[in-house]
Amino acid sequence: MPRKTRPDQSPPCPSVPTPEIARPLLDWYDRSRRTLPWRAEPGRRPDPYHVWLSEIMLQQTTVPAVKGYFTRFLERWPTVEALAAAERDQVMTEWAGLGYYARARNLHACARIVAEEHGGHFPDTEDALRALPGVGRYTAAAIAAIAFDRRAAVMDANVERVIARLFRVEEPLPGAKDRLYALTDLVTPDRRAGDFAQAMMDLGATICVVRAPRCMLCPISASCTGKDIAEGLPAKAAKKAKPKRKGLAWWVERADGAILLRKRPDRGLLGGMMEIPSSDWVENGPPDDASPPLPLATERAIPGTVRHVFTHFELELSIRVGRSDAPAPSACLWVLPDRLGDYALPTVMLKVVKLALVGR
Repeated sequence: MPRKTRPDQSPPCPSVPTPEIARPLLDWYDRSRRTLPWRAEPGRRPDPYHVWLSEIMLQQTTVPAVKGYFTRFLERWPTVEALAAAERDQVMTEWAGLGYYARARNLHACARIVAEEHGGHFPDTEDALRALPGVGRYTAAAIAAIAFDRRAAVMDANVERVIARLFRVEEPLPGAKDRLYALTDLVTPDRRAGDFAQAMMDLGATICVVRAPRCMLCPISASCTGKDIAEGLPAKAAKKAKPKRKGLAWWVERADGAILLRKRPDRGLLGGMMEIPSSDWVENGPPDDASPPLPLATERAIPGTVRHVFTHFELELSIRVGRSDAPAPSACLWVLPDRLGDYALPTVMLKVVKLALVGR
């Protein structure tokens, strides 16, 4: 039976045949499913908290990178109520290194809403889930399907690749995304929607991979119309070169060895995270009027630079080392080197710390 599409989905071309892929794919999944720390054992009901936490962590991040973070979060905050009761700075510190830090801020805000307004129970529909902080189109569908077995079209990058090849969608991304969503909806079954979503993810992660897809092992290969051009799908529009920005960071030491840290504003890039104080990051930077966060008794440059790639630009930071015994300015604090790990330092700042410790 043809599936109804959501209002935010474009309907597929009427001439597209609808292959029956659910049965062979689910049979394969029952035999070959990946074992993941957030995935329920066969026959057991998934924990919505585990599903939500893993899906937020997996946004723009790989499974191997997430496994350790997921385990540590559960050890520290085993329930959504425990996470809601935590201080946000504690959550940010535990998240440090995972990137895309708005996710951590939204994670904490979402936990509080679920605990305070929903009695610790996650909503079980896509629309209600999308009203929560940090839960968008994909994440709402994934939670609804996997945690509550609601029928939902779940399309992450792996599923996107499988669908593009299955239906031979040659239109490049991102323009093809709505059509791929509609096609995902077309093949999603009414029963075992959560298992189907995870089966599609597993297929893309282990067999329908980016390079050298293993078509001979694919359980739905007979229905795939794009096998001969699989490595070229999904097609992607040419990427624009990322702009480059520069800045200056100050490694400021006190007489007792403490290092000056500063908390970044809540809004904006790396919001709420700690940093080695730095100038604005600008294309022609660092600014001519860039000055250290407090008066320095001595100051010198460290050889080399820190380079880091963000989603929308590349950053290059130079470092200057200085000494001061002045009180910490607003939003700053002095931290002994062996306590730096207690604070939410993002990856770019960990690079600054490493270079400063070597070159100071």
